[in-house]
Order: sequence, then C-alpha cells, then structure tokens
Amino acid sequence: MSPEPDVMAGLEDRVPQGLVDAVSTLPLVDHHVHGCFTEPLTRTEFEESINEGSPDPIPAFMTQFDSQVGFAIRRWCAPRLGLPPHAGAEEYWEARSVLTPTELNRLFLAPAGVAHWIVDTGLSASAVTRPETIAQDSAAPSSEILRLELLAEKVAARTASPADFAEDFRAALAAAVPGVVGFKSIAAYRCGLDIDWSEPGRDRLEQAVARWTAGSGTAVSGTAVSGTALRLQDPEIISFIVHAAAEHRLPIQLHAGLGDRDLDLHRTNPMHLLPLLRQAAIRDTPVMLLHCYPYHREAGYLAQAFHNVYFDVGLSLNHVGSRSVDVVGEALELAPFAKQLYSSDAYAVPELHFLGSILWRRSMAQVLGDWVRRGEWSERDAIRVAGMIGSENARRVYRL
Repeated sequence: MSPEPDVMAGLEDRVPQGLVDAVSTLPLVDHHVHGCFTEPLTRTEFEESINEGSPDPIPAFMTQFDSQVGFAIRRWCAPRLGLPPHAGAEEYWEARSVLTPTELNRLFLAPAGVAHWIVDTGLSASAVTRPETIAQDSAAPSSEILRLELLAEKVAARTASPADFAEDFRAALAAAVPGVVGFKSIAAYRCGLDIDWSEPGRDRLEQAVARWTAGSGTAVSGTAVSGTALRLQDPEIISFIVHAAAEHRLPIQLHAGLGDRDLDLHRTNPMHLLPLLRQAAIRDTPVMLLHCYPYHREAGYLAQAFHNVYFDVGLSLNHVGSRSVDVVGEALELAPFAKQLYSSDAYAVPELHFLGSILWRRSMAQVLGDWVRRGEWSERDAIRVAGMIGSENARRVYRL
C-alpha cells in the first residue's frame, strides 16, 4: 500500500512532479526496525515510548508532545485517526486510546509503504510483535536480524565451561543463519566502540568468559545458581562474537550515534571502528552503521573509504522532525549513493513506523528536488538515487 496522498503536501511548487510521484509511491525496504507493543498503553507510557534518550517518567511540567517528534506525530499521524493535521495532544490521545493495539498497527503500518521489513527481534521481544505479525499487519513480508549479544548470553548460560564457549557460540550461529538475513551488535551500548577490535586468541577468550560468568552470579557448568542474569559487556568477548559472525559474510549491523542514555554518546562515533574495518577478516562482510546521528558525516566518510561499509540516518529523522531535511542533505554529502539505506528504527508505537517513512520521503524529495531545480541534477537521476537508497541497496546487501 502506498503512503497517504498528502505525503508531499506543501511541496508541489518546489519539487518536480515526476520526483514527487516517484518518491511518494516508492516501495521501501526498512532495513532496521522493531515490533509494536501488543498491549494497550497509558498516555504516560506512550509519551515515554516516543522519548529516545531518557528512561525516566516524563516530568510533570512538560509533555513529550512538545518536541519535534511530538509535533510530527500530530501533523502526519493525526489524519490517520480522522483528525485534522496539527490536532492538539489531548484530542490526539483521545482518538488513539479507543483503538486496540492491533487496530493501531494495521492503521499505521500498511500506509508506510514498506515493501519489506528487516526486524531486530532482540529488544523486548516478549512485549512487541514478531516479524510474522508485522508482515500480517502491513501486508508486506519481513525478515529477521539476529542480535549477537543476546545469542552469546544464551550460549554462555548453557555451555559446559568457558573453554567450550567459542565452539558453542559458532555452532549456535551456524544453526541460526538459515533463518536470518543478518546480525546486529549493540557494542555501542555494552562497552562503546572505542575498544580493541582484534580477535582474541583462545586463551584470552576463555579467560574473559570465565571472568564474565563468574561475576554474573551464574555458573557456566550446566547448573544455574541464584544471581543476576548474564549480561555481556566484556569488549574482548564482543570483539570475538563480531568476528565469528563476520565469517558468515552476512551483513552485520552496528549501532552508532544516538540512543538511550545508558550509552556514552562520545564512545559511539563510528570512527572508533577504524581498527575493525581495516582488518582483512572483515573486508568481505557488509558493515551496516545504524542511526549514526550526530556522526552521520563521519559515517558517510567511512562509507566512502571502505567498500563494505553502509549507513542510514534512521531513528534520527523521527526525532529531529521538521529538521529531517537537513540531516538527509548532510547524509548525501560524501557517501556514495549505493552505500546508503532507509530505516525507521521504529519501536513500540506504530506511529513511528509510519512517520519514519513520511519524513524520509519528504526530506528526500526536498533535498533532491532542490538540486534538480538548480540544474545540478537531472530529475531522472534524482528518481534513480531515491530508489537506490529507499529499496534497491537493501535488497542487494541483504540478498532479499
């Protein structure tokens, strides 16, 4: 299903009509996305879900509707609820709250115009819809991404000893490969990207696993003991699981840039990945840099410098709202157009799945349309590049 007809509202006099038509109806591949909540939300829970950085309750003196993402939701999502654009927050919430989660998902997912969803199932998997449900609600197929840290934690909880971890992890990876189109690491959250990215030898890895499991309160001997669950934060083990995944030559997604406040933003600059990208063992594996803002220009450089590096500015577009045009323009400055992809990184509330599509389409149309109007690009090339970034690059890299 194509997006709403007014996706280009207000741009008709500034963007060539052929480009308007092409970008507004382009079937997208969302190469990094999550599911939607399966239970109804309170307004407080909804507002917390559209705040990317803080896990705290929204302070009493403010509402998250008074933000770029909040204004964008009221502009572009309100009409889906039968409301006028820019409907007030109270009016929006009243109309939304009478619908079930399934009704909301179907209302917002299909009009996003996504032809294929590539879903990271490693985030609160029990609380959100699975890839197959996303496919049903949107009438578009889905594929799955495997989160490496989550798999490593499951393997460590059942492996016989630290010495067996490497073999067991590789076996678990091999078993998972037929059912996924790629992997993801959240090293940026767990230890930062500024680590030693060399692959640890057998002895170093065994020692790291022993330290990890001994400190977790869980025995790696087949018998669980009381204590906290395993949580992988050790940089040596994380480097190992990324190298092990790279052996399969499937795309590896790496979080970079903004996210919840439990990451150290200055340690998520993708330039910290240079020691990894320069290794021969990684050169034939697609490395997918996710989000990247405010380091999207650095990501663009890496995409130009390394043939296997790709990136997107997903997540950021929803949260910068009306400033998304600037971010998209900056992302198009340096990187080859065959190295960029579309994503929404939408999670929890289906408005974000829809909004990511709308803001990307409008931003691409405005940036490319300006270059066409100035005679610097042809309209034909603008349409072709939009198709590459919106769909074709992802289909090639993920072998869809």
